[in-house]
Amino acid sequence: MSQTLKPKSPDRGQRHSAAWGKRLSMLLLVLIAEAAFAQPGAVNGKPVGKFAADLAPVVARAHQGKAGTQTVKVIVQYKDIPQLKQEGRMLSLGARLNHRLGMVKAIALTIPVSALPALEADPEVLSVSFDHPLKGLDDTTDLATGVTAAWNAGYNGAGIGVAVIDSGINDSHPDLLDSTETTSRVVYRQDFTGTPNSNSSGAMYDMYGHGTHVAGIVGGNGYLSGGNYVGVAPGVSLIDLRVLDANGSGSDSAVIAAIQQAIALQNTYNIRVINLSLGRGIPVSYTQDPLCQAVESAWKAGIVVVVAAGNYGRLSVNGSNGFGTITAPGNDPYVLTVGAMKSNGSSSPSAETLASYSSKGPTTYDHVVKPDLMAPGNAVVSLAAPGATLETSYPAEFVTGSDGNSDYFTLSGTSMATPTVSGAVALLLQQNSALTPDQVKARLMKTAYKVFPFSTVAWVPHLSMNFTSTYDLFSVGAGLLNMKAAVSNNDLAPATTGAALSPIAVYNPGPPSTVSLVYGNGSVSAGSVVWGTSVVWGTSVVWGATVTGSSVVWGAALPWNSNLLSAFSVVWGASTGTSTSATSVVWGASTLNGNSALSDAGDDEQ
Repeated sequence: MSQTLKPKSPDRGQRHSAAWGKRLSMLLLVLIAEAAFAQPGAVNGKPVGKFAADLAPVVARAHQGKAGTQTVKVIVQYKDIPQLKQEGRMLSLGARLNHRLGMVKAIALTIPVSALPALEADPEVLSVSFDHPLKGLDDTTDLATGVTAAWNAGYNGAGIGVAVIDSGINDSHPDLLDSTETTSRVVYRQDFTGTPNSNSSGAMYDMYGHGTHVAGIVGGNGYLSGGNYVGVAPGVSLIDLRVLDANGSGSDSAVIAAIQQAIALQNTYNIRVINLSLGRGIPVSYTQDPLCQAVESAWKAGIVVVVAAGNYGRLSVNGSNGFGTITAPGNDPYVLTVGAMKSNGSSSPSAETLASYSSKGPTTYDHVVKPDLMAPGNAVVSLAAPGATLETSYPAEFVTGSDGNSDYFTLSGTSMATPTVSGAVALLLQQNSALTPDQVKARLMKTAYKVFPFSTVAWVPHLSMNFTSTYDLFSVGAGLLNMKAAVSNNDLAPATTGAALSPIAVYNPGPPSTVSLVYGNGSVSAGSVVWGTSVVWGTSVVWGATVTGSSVVWGAALPWNSNLLSAFSVVWGASTGTSTSATSVVWGASTLNGNSALSDAGDDEQ
């Protein structure tokens, strides 16, 4: 995930946020696709007893006496916040305590597989899920997103705290100093990985190199680049909550613990934004996922949670064309989920096109309409963390600063697009600190740039392939971040928590087959203040001229149900007028594997 950085020269209009996947071979993409979409479909994401669906095979081994000495990392949720008594009961089963997660009434354990049946029998245990591994989601820009208009109005994010939950921040970089150039704006740090905070190559606090890059997109001041690579909100305070190790890997429980700490520190550092440039597959509905419950808790506490959409838009398992590949916790309807675009060498928003790796909605199981917003994320230049894994592995991506040293680094991905939006949120909250998370989300979506072509083709050199992208709401959401419009807008969505929940897409078999947006218990009204089609998504550019105010967004009269672009069939698993197929990507039979860490799959494109 990268932040919006000021281009180095007029022909580089967007930040460089190097996507890990840039170097992935076609073979690796195929392997990822096969593994990621290999979930058993019999349970359709529904829990088996107290156990999450993806735990069922492990529990079965325990019942069959085949567990041996195997252990598994789990999150055990209780009816009430677990105390020492409950912890002691788990320890007596041979478990090891990893994290206390009171925010979701849970503890994270490493427990013998043979002990899992005891959790089913414990009347105080509500549910048990995998402590899923996850990764940073890596794959120009101030001008393209209108950030300079906010700067010209006097906003730089000063006084706003942004919690970067990532691989750590190397706070010795001069671009993270305050205006006196003596004090770091990284005001707090805490490690949740239990791994060293330095290595023999000279890396400090960020062993992977991802979190420093993300922090620079949020709030670097461009000191070592003569102002060429400036973050979106160069006056913000940064809270460093480290959850990813030297390989960019982490776990659900570490992220939940970090979110919990961000909420605890909210008043101390005025934390108004959490940036999550990371993700994993979706094993269950967001309503049953502890990671999603955690981001919802932060949102309800008044913190805007900005999450990467994922970098799996090129995966076409069962002919899905990349639809249904949003990663968790970006599948949660509360949070602001961000996809990636690319500048194509221009600073004009009209030149921005969809990065083919950017994950598309609707979400698995729940069919939440995601992403919510787009931002530049391809080939973004931000702060380097010398000696970290990324920098050591890809030295060609270094960019020289004004001091002649390798001060900056190029990355791509939705990981880079996400901090661009986090910085923008900080600017908006500096302008009006009374805005609620829902009001921020609604305003950014309403004011987004919405003029797109019907489709574009991207050539990916290292794969020797073309990828065609269409500009529907499951691909580009409400449009491209437009801060010039956002800071000029005074419209307010309702202040009620949940007023800006992303709607659900509902399949109607017909005939004719259609897909409608549903908010709460009813269809989204075209005149809705928050989600009306003409207000947020726009009728003429996102939906096409055929949309006439109806809440129906996909059907026979709409462009995505054509033979040429068969997205309707591949997403919903049915042709017009037929029933839904069990192999549909978003219905749960085939989905991103929630028990596998998701590596970066974004790439620079041409």
